[in-house]
Amino acid sequence: MGQKKLKRFAEVATFTNVLEYPIGMPGKWAEHFGNNHSMTLELACGKGEYAVSLGKMHPERNFIGLDIKGNRIWVGAKKAIQENLKNVAFVRTQIDKITDYFSAAEVSEIWITFPDPQLRGSKAKKRLTHPVFLRRFQQIMSPNGYIHLKTDSPDLYDFTKKVIELYGLPLSQDIPDLSKIENLPDDLQIKTHYESLDISGSQRIHYLRFSINMPLPLEKDIELQKWVRLEPIKAILKLTT
Repeated sequence: MGQKKLKRFAEVATFTNVLEYPIGMPGKWAEHFGNNHSMTLELACGKGEYAVSLGKMHPERNFIGLDIKGNRIWVGAKKAIQENLKNVAFVRTQIDKITDYFSAAEVSEIWITFPDPQLRGSKAKKRLTHPVFLRRFQQIMSPNGYIHLKTDSPDLYDFTKKVIELYGLPLSQDIPDLSKIENLPDDLQIKTHYESLDISGSQRIHYLRFSINMPLPLEKDIELQKWVRLEPIKAILKLTT
């Protein structure tokens, strides 16, 4: 491990706005922030651009970025400290352990910004909008809360739309290409490090906002898996037409 990463790991351990694998936090976030404001999570937050930017835009709300990479969290946590953002915090952990850190209805919104799309069909269950994860999110979200997905991956965008359709989830906003929209709300104008890279090469940013206040029947997972298996065939057909 490089000296820069080692230095950041050591420093982030001293930050009061970073909790690493915290124990006993469900139901205690109001105590941590010193208020009862609504709480928004940024998952796989990387450098925490959304958590920090939203924290500045909305001082009346609390924001928490989750990621496993401590050296990346360091960037957002350091900026939050420098800008005295008391309503921004970070948790270093794996996202599949999210229910260990929040209690029922404790979270109002979740932002998933440019996650790894896990393009292989065999890794579909690792996609953060797969029902395996959505069921975890349901355990901590308020019934009227929203999931926000912002991605440059058309595959993840299409997959998420299929999940929404198959499980009958309420879809409140679907923007296939944010660049085509004038006067975007401030929260959709925030740019992450990965957004600037355009890794997928699509030159499009897709956005979905939906709710998960409906049951997610396990039997539907079988139908979803069948759809996932057809993804490579659909991709080939697109190339030949």
